[in-house]
Amino acid sequence: MITVLKFGGTSVGSTEALKRVANIIIAEKNDKVAVVSAMSGITNFLVSALEDKNVDLEDVFFKFEERHMNVAKELFDEERLALFTKEFNERLDEFKALVADKENWSDPFFKDNVSSQGERFSSLMLAHLITSMGYKSVALTAETAGVYAVGNPLSGSCDLKKTSIGMGMNVKPILENDVIPIITGFYGINEDGKPLTFGRGGSDYAASAIGNALDADVIEIWTDVDGFMSADPRLVPDAVVIEEMNYSEAGELAYFGAKVLHPRTIEPARMKHIPVKIKNSYRPENPGTLIHNFRRKREELLKSVAMKADLSIITIRSGEIAYRPKLMAKAMEKIGEVDAVYGLSTSLSTMAFLVHNNDVPLALGGLRGIDFEDLEGIDIKSGVTLICAVGDDLLDRNGFSGEVFGAIKDIGANIEMISEGASDVSLNFVVPTESAADVIKVLHSRFISGGQ
Repeated sequence: MITVLKFGGTSVGSTEALKRVANIIIAEKNDKVAVVSAMSGITNFLVSALEDKNVDLEDVFFKFEERHMNVAKELFDEERLALFTKEFNERLDEFKALVADKENWSDPFFKDNVSSQGERFSSLMLAHLITSMGYKSVALTAETAGVYAVGNPLSGSCDLKKTSIGMGMNVKPILENDVIPIITGFYGINEDGKPLTFGRGGSDYAASAIGNALDADVIEIWTDVDGFMSADPRLVPDAVVIEEMNYSEAGELAYFGAKVLHPRTIEPARMKHIPVKIKNSYRPENPGTLIHNFRRKREELLKSVAMKADLSIITIRSGEIAYRPKLMAKAMEKIGEVDAVYGLSTSLSTMAFLVHNNDVPLALGGLRGIDFEDLEGIDIKSGVTLICAVGDDLLDRNGFSGEVFGAIKDIGANIEMISEGASDVSLNFVVPTESAADVIKVLHSRFISGGQ
């Protein structure tokens, strides 16, 4: 049996955190593979430095080295520190050479390469720590493990077929020798051997892809929270941990607001029916949240309510647009150029898209390039928040939508847009941002903590 354990930046961000992680890995009885993020703050530090035209590279490397070596000096005895420092410096020299060659800066994948450096060093430190505790461990990068990716810079996807071959060649033999592989998260390598990152938070997705490639029995995502919550506890003090969810419910929550899990984590696990556990590395005794393929009926109508803020509604008004599918397709193609579309609504004469505030200029630029013969206007409504209410088989519960919207009406909030029908586990709608917190509270009170 194989367990894949993923640890985020805060879980590997300090001396004590790394010790906790090492003990969690060692305590796992199955064959185990750990996937790690960069130490907390490192990726942001590197990306910010890269974007500063006047950056002092010597200072960047000094701070990068200082952060890691300060932790290493607290973790290791003199002999182990010398071994770690030798490997650390070899990798650091490669990093310095990459950045020193100005020709590399024009490479479309240069930012992927720089932003994925933190994982290379955190994995090395954790492997040395486990070895110092009397167990065999080795640090692997995506290159040496065989994690392959396809796609555009900063937004790659794992090539699951090639990664499965890579894992079979590079990782399974290590497991057979009772060695614990510590693999870099966040990125894979493309067909040219260049690093390609999976987007911010992509180490969750990398762990799921590695679990898929290894035919793992379980994937554990270790983070700094106890699991998926019934609501944001900062808004709802009596919010509770959701002990069990199906893949669809977890995917909807992750995509529409909950930051516990990267939205793309679910699919590689779902493809092979691999359970995913969300666990807290600071409280490993807590059960966390189990995500799997089974669907069990509950008395509660909802499991969780989440929200995504900083959104805008872009509405196209054009006569009888619903009868012009080619025009609708063009509009959707142009909107598709933004990072994400969180909602779509149509009527006879309008199409409305829900996008992040930052994506509005790009979306407008694309839409204004379309020849709408009878365009009446393009409207923008900012200051809106998407509410995602999740529960199993919501579409089969007669009158449920009416109950939800009735509860919202009772507190005097307006509904700006509704997205219902695409998923049977979620009801998604848009409200003014100033009403969002009250909407979350009333829905949690009536349909979750109230047990109605």
